[in-house]
Amino acid sequence: QVHVVESGGGLVQAGASLRLSCAASGLAFSVYAMGWFRQAPEKEREFVAAINFNGGRTYYADSVKGRFTISRDAAKNGMSLQMNSLKPEDTAVYYCAVGRALLRPTMTEGAYDYWGQGTQVTVSS
Repeated sequence: QVHVVESGGGLVQAGASLRLSCAASGLAFSVYAMGWFRQAPEKEREFVAAINFNGGRTYYADSVKGRFTISRDAAKNGMSLQMNSLKPEDTAVYYCAVGRALLRPTMTEGAYDYWGQGTQVTVSS
């Protein structure tokens, strides 16, 4: 059974940095992509960033490009999201997702099979 867990959320001021981590266990497949999505209050969940299984390909939403960096942690079957220059509009619950057999990172939410419970990121102005 696949288990996905996020960590690293918190409350910070605008302009600060945070690093989110995601660890996946129970993966019985070697090729997959991982993605970060976020959901702000009263808004739909939206794509943030994604990475393929070996870290060679990444994909970012325009709203975070240049501020956020996604990377793989192969030892933990996981990934990290370094978030710099945070803005109040980045406030949301951040979710980690795993897409089985995905060769390329994608922003398509339905392509991901397994999801974590989310971690709260709050950026004050």
